Amino acid sequence: MAAAERPDRPAPDGGRPVTGAGERLALNGMGSYDWDLVAGTVSLDEAGLVVFDLEPEEFDHTPEGLGLRIPADDSARLADTVVGVLDSGEETYGSYFTVRRRTGRDQWTHIQGRVLRAPDGRPLRIVGIVRDATAELAHLTVLRKLESARAQQATIVQRTTEALSRAVTVDDVTATLTGTGALERLGADGLALGLVENGAIKIIALSGESLDILNERRFTRLDGSLPLSQAVLSRKARFVTSLAELAAEFPMFTDYLNRIHYDAAAYLPLIAQAKAIGGLVLFYKRLSEFSPEERNLCLGLAGIVAQSLQRALLFDQEREFATGLQASMLPRRIPEITGGEIAVRYHAAWSGREVGGDWYDVIALPRDRVGIVVGDVQGHDTHAAAIMGQLRIALRAYAGEGHPPSTVLARASRFLAELDTERFATCMYAQVDLETGGVRAVRAGHLGPLIRHTDGRTGWPNVRGGLPLGLASIFEREEFPETRLDLVPGETLVLCTDGLVEEPGTAITQGMEALAHAVRSGPQEAGALADHLSDRLWERWGSGDDVALLVLRRAPDPGTHRAPRIHQYIHQADPEGLSEARYALRQALRDWGMAELADDVELAAGELLVNALLHTDGGAVLTMEVLPEPVRRIRLWVKDRSSVWPRRRTPGESATTGRGLLLVDALATHWGVESRGDGKAVWCEFDAGGARRAVE
Repeated sequence: MAAAERPDRPAPDGGRPVTGAGERLALNGMGSYDWDLVAGTVSLDEAGLVVFDLEPEEFDHTPEGLGLRIPADDSARLADTVVGVLDSGEETYGSYFTVRRRTGRDQWTHIQGRVLRAPDGRPLRIVGIVRDATAELAHLTVLRKLESARAQQATIVQRTTEALSRAVTVDDVTATLTGTGALERLGADGLALGLVENGAIKIIALSGESLDILNERRFTRLDGSLPLSQAVLSRKARFVTSLAELAAEFPMFTDYLNRIHYDAAAYLPLIAQAKAIGGLVLFYKRLSEFSPEERNLCLGLAGIVAQSLQRALLFDQEREFATGLQASMLPRRIPEITGGEIAVRYHAAWSGREVGGDWYDVIALPRDRVGIVVGDVQGHDTHAAAIMGQLRIALRAYAGEGHPPSTVLARASRFLAELDTERFATCMYAQVDLETGGVRAVRAGHLGPLIRHTDGRTGWPNVRGGLPLGLASIFEREEFPETRLDLVPGETLVLCTDGLVEEPGTAITQGMEALAHAVRSGPQEAGALADHLSDRLWERWGSGDDVALLVLRRAPDPGTHRAPRIHQYIHQADPEGLSEARYALRQALRDWGMAELADDVELAAGELLVNALLHTDGGAVLTMEVLPEPVRRIRLWVKDRSSVWPRRRTPGESATTGRGLLLVDALATHWGVESRGDGKAVWCEFDAGGARRAVE
């Protein structure tokens, strides 16, 4: 007989009867069962019947009888559990399942059982308890929800901190808070961010539906007349669960509150170094209250944003100071030049006060020449910028005195060595005569120039160099050999510092090839080409180093419609240039309607160019022009820097050389040699008659 069937004993004080053990189990939602595995019967006490919501007359004492209240899936899972325990030889088991009560409510239930076995191990009986686990699991569910909320809040803080850790400037901070996925990362539906400036709050970031209307009040006085300014002045956060209630307190804001589609908001002061630097508003939809955890989360986010903004403000201030110093060291204007065009560009690296010592300069020189220079002082700090300013002025003074380029760099090196500094500098300096195209270039440990020819090809001429400025004087090696170059009309000279061609982790040759490709594909005008190079390569390499860029283009000389002209420079070590020159001649003659002269002109030009490239120390400038008067004819010039005049020889039958001028004499109507400053020019003429005349 189950304990519940015995009558209760009277209470000692005549009050409520003493409750029996079975009733205490029933009141506690716990009953017992005895399952005879041999007979296949199950006995449940009264408390067990209550747990299963069964009446005594409807329970047939079979395992299947319990299925009246257990869903099929749970019943199958329980059966699998029992079979597994019996087969494995284990003694106990436990499992959660649901009981569908008469009211239709699902009740979480827990069962525990112990297997009683015969001496030979055969299972005979299972005895145990069943209990209502609804309250237990409900409490566990609440705990799990709280734990999930805490984990979500920790994730919000972690992701926000990680995102803002990469923000350097104030613009970076606002971009992080308003970019893609930013509101989701913050766990909010809208955001407004303001900074304190001169007694007012300036809204610098807005994100979220319908918040654009706040742009109408981007600047507001810091007088407490609005909820955000009140939070900033009081340095106390305010959590509002009904924006409509703010209308009575802040009548100036009524119109905006009625147009903002949110249910709640957190007005948070941004405090950094014990000073209110701004305010943050987080807007929410479908939020009726702020739990303590949610309030702490908002305060934590405000602290993270405040620290990021403080760092960004300091960085922007330092950056403004550094770039101002750097800009004051560079030339304020570039002098106008005759016979060409010059463009300069400068990009500063974004590293706070760690500015570089890169510089450029354009110097007007005597006899209508121009000096161009780019350089880089060692280091990335304000000291490097200060040294750069002094060195630039000194180099400009030495160049303006009319010294040759080698002397200019030698004196600049000595000047830098005598300063109280351990810094050195690299430099590329050239004097350019735009009337003749002559270039005298010197290099001090710096990248050489890049030239774009009139046919679009690019090349890095071999400009000999010396040690960096400062080091050259310390090691008593102030030799800076000059290299003579020719810049023909329409050609472009590009000078830059290494920030334009260097990328961390890659060889500088890759950057040089990228620069050459960008020059080849860029526009003709100097200013447009400088913008093209800055945009393409600055974006590619990033902002890790300063970049100084100078582009000089000699004015093109196409001649006139009746007397067109082409110019081309052929480098001594550029076989492709010789082939391109021949092609350019043939194409020009075809365009000028004189294609019948192409074979003779191309052959003569080839002989003159080969002579210049083989027997002189340098390249050659090729010019072809139409002389319309008195008879329309072609004149071909090949200019080199050698003062030795060619002479016509009479080679023997077995000789392999010496026939070049003989061939020119046979093809041209006239030919001759003229002195041209520091070299000579060999010329020949062709006309339709083709009659050969005496050498002039």
